[in-house]
Formats: sequence, C-alpha cells, structure tokens
Amino acid sequence: MGIKTPAVDHLGRVAKGLGFHMSDADLEMFVRAMSGAIAAYDLLDSLPDNLPEVRYPRAAGYRPAADENKYGAWYWKTSVKGASSGKLFGKKIVLKDTVCLAGVPMAGGTSVLEGYVPDVDATIVTRILDSGGEIVGKAVCEYFSVSGGSHTSATGPVHNPRKMGYSAGGSSSGSATLVAAGECDMSIGGDQGGSIRIPSAFCGTYGMKPTYGLVPYTGIMSIDTTLDHTGPITSNVADNALLLEVLAGPDGIDPRQGDARPFNYCRSLGKDISGVRIATVREGFDTLNSDARVDAKVRAAAQQLANLGAVIEDVSIPMHPVGQAIFAVIASEGATELMMKGNGFATNHKGLYIPSLLRHTAGWRQRTNEFPPTLKMFMLVGEYMLQEYQGACYGKAQNLARKLAAAYNDALARYDLLLMPTLPIVATPLPGPNAPPSEIIQRALEMMPNTPQFDLTGHPAMSIPCGAVEGLPVGMMLVARHWEESTIYRVAHAFEQSCNWKTL
Repeated sequence: MGIKTPAVDHLGRVAKGLGFHMSDADLEMFVRAMSGAIAAYDLLDSLPDNLPEVRYPRAAGYRPAADENKYGAWYWKTSVKGASSGKLFGKKIVLKDTVCLAGVPMAGGTSVLEGYVPDVDATIVTRILDSGGEIVGKAVCEYFSVSGGSHTSATGPVHNPRKMGYSAGGSSSGSATLVAAGECDMSIGGDQGGSIRIPSAFCGTYGMKPTYGLVPYTGIMSIDTTLDHTGPITSNVADNALLLEVLAGPDGIDPRQGDARPFNYCRSLGKDISGVRIATVREGFDTLNSDARVDAKVRAAAQQLANLGAVIEDVSIPMHPVGQAIFAVIASEGATELMMKGNGFATNHKGLYIPSLLRHTAGWRQRTNEFPPTLKMFMLVGEYMLQEYQGACYGKAQNLARKLAAAYNDALARYDLLLMPTLPIVATPLPGPNAPPSEIIQRALEMMPNTPQFDLTGHPAMSIPCGAVEGLPVGMMLVARHWEESTIYRVAHAFEQSCNWKTL
C-alpha cells in the first residue's frame, strides 16, 4: 500500500492529540526529520507478513439459512478435511468464531468484522487437520466475546438446545449448543472469564479450560493476553481428553505458553479414583444468587464421587469471592486497551500478529452505535478507570491475582482437586427483543461467581454435567493443579461412567 509521509496539518492533529504545542515551523521540521523512520516503515510494507503456511485445501462454504440453523448457533458452514488418518479421523469439529480459518469468513460475534476473511489458520486448526479431523464450520459467539449469556451476537440469540427460548451461555454459545444438539462431534471454545465452562454448564456438555498456556492461542482473537485460554467442548469425557491431546503443547510462537506440559490424557480414563482427595470449596456454594437446587445437585455429585472411593472434605478459601472483583478490573481495562483500542493485538506481545485482522478490527471506531450494552459497559468502566487512575488499578489487580493463585495452590497442596458448582443457576430465559439495557447486562453477568477466578490464576478447570433442574443441566466444576488436567479427566470419567447425569 505504500507508507505516506504525513502532511503538516495532519501531523499537527497528531501532535495536539499527544498534548504537544507546536508551531507550523516546528511541524515542518519534524516532517523532514521523520523521513528515515518513514523509509523504514515503507521497507517493512514491501515485505511479506511472515504468516504460517496454509496447507489444507478448502472452500469458503456458506452461511446457513434459518431452516438449517434451528438454535441460531451456526455462523458459517464449510468442510475442511484434514489428513487421511489420525486421532481425530472421522470427527467433525466446529470452531468458535474467534478462531482463524483461512478462506472462511469470521466475525467474532460482531457486525464490525462482518465480511472479514482470515488469511491464516490458527495453530489449533492445523493440529486438528493434521490429526485427521474435519472442520465443518464456525459457531456463533457473543459480540467480541463479552457476555456470559447467549443474547449479544450480531446474528441474534443462540437458544439452549435443551429448552428453546433459554440461554445457551456464553461467550462460546454456539460451540456448546452444536455439541449438545448433536450437530458436531466436538467444538472449540474460548475462555477468558468462563466462556467454555458457562455454556457447557447451561447446555450439558463437557468443557475444559486448560492450564494457561497449555494450548497455543496463536491465530485466535484476544481479549487480554493474561486471560486468554482455548480448549475443547464435547459430549463426553473421552472425546474431550482426545481433543486436548491434539491441541496441547507449545507451537514456538505463542509467548503465553512458557513451559507447557502436554500429556497423553486418554491414559487417565477408566482408572479407579479411590483415595483421590477432593475439596468442596465452601465459598463456591450459596453465593449471592445461588439456586439451592443447583447447590444440592453438586453436593450430591460430590457424594457420588465419595461412593466411588474419593475422599471428600470441605475447605474454605476466603480469597475465592475476591477473585471476581480482581477479574472485573483486569477484564474491563485489559479488554479496552488490547481488544478495542489495540485492535485485538495492541503491542508488547511476541506472538503472531495478523495485519489483515488488525486493520479490519480498527473499523469499530465508526460503528460504536452497533455495540451491545455489555460491551459498552465494559469499555466505559475500563476507559474511565484508565483515565482516572492511569492503569494503577489494573496493575494492583494483576498483583492480587498472584495472591489468589497462591490461595488455590495452598489448598491444592493438600487436595488433588477443588470442587464447586460451575454456575450458581441453571439457564435463564433469553431477554426479549425490546429488553432494556439493564436486563441485557444482568443476563450477561449473573452466572459468574465461580468461573473467572481460574482464568486469572491459570488453573485447569472443567465443567461436568451432574444433574438437571426442571430439565435444564447443572454443571459441577473440578479444578486441578497447573498441568494436571489428567487428574480432572480421571475423576470426570469415573463420575460419567457411574451414572446418567440427566436422571440425577
């Protein structure tokens, strides 16, 4: 495209925005002085973007009409077939519509990105295809993934497949819905505040948020790099473990990964759980808006684990409720800075940047009237606090997140797993088309007293269906030490095989 040297009046507007007071003569001098820097930009512009190779052929596919999109959960349908053999051969997988699949449209739940077509495959896409999986489409997600409900996507609400007119949970709303409805074998979700586990709890699927950094986030839309997780949603434990085996491990690009330690998770299945020590976290029950029936179902599930030989004890972690406040600060300011003002990438990150997505995301500034109230609220809070307190609150929250992690680590030094309700409630009715903004916001956040803490601390956490209230699923959450997803799978599989959650 060629990099232009700014005109004097344009540079004057830039200077004014930075608080500089310059005369025209000053500005003319700086325009001349910038020539070397502009030449460097121009050289860079002439070079390729150095994106990973796209290896598997594919067609763009199509947006399904209402008659083949009963729950509003499909954003796009396609068929991208991988290798002719492998762990996932014969499996049909859907991606959350924040995951780049080259040549196939992606909107991230927004109207802003409508029409964008990625030119790169996310690392997890390549791994799925290399393992023989077939990617059959993109699942609707919430607008820029900022909602725990399923009512904010630009394409319209996603309905719970267990009960039409009720929330499927968010932000990976379509990912859980399509698995629960049997329209795919597996799906990929994203989780920055519970967005794999929330829809899994509402829809009755198995949703694993892995240890922070276990699965590469390369090529996936970000909210805040300290919160970003991606992982599997499935209809059973074995498929979940299988998909995580394929996804896990460093890709050499994503700096979130650190010392990622993948494992053969399927080896954990079918094992006796006698002697496994599990702590029910007192503060995870009887929260402000808990449904007593949900708490009872989860405690009954804990008793079922005890019947299988696990040692169940109660533990108090007083920092647990504080984690919700810590998350609110980091998510509000982090999302405002990185996802919005930083056009999804910002700076000071050593991972993959996708210039085409950066440019397309930047268009949000002319379309803010299209934002749902949930996103507007996060941005208003984030921008106000950034302007008023200069990022100090965000910094303090990150410092306190380490203390929160230490509190869980202390409990996990004595126990193998922590246990609590994934959500305090079952799925609630979707807001109507004329619902006031206050209801839209309430329905987006009301289910989150237990999930965001583990995005802050990076501990693996999985939602497992463990019963139903008036036909709507209840989720039990198991949390393990970092890199010990295998312990969660061992216990989750034993529970799954011992009972039918739908009749509990």
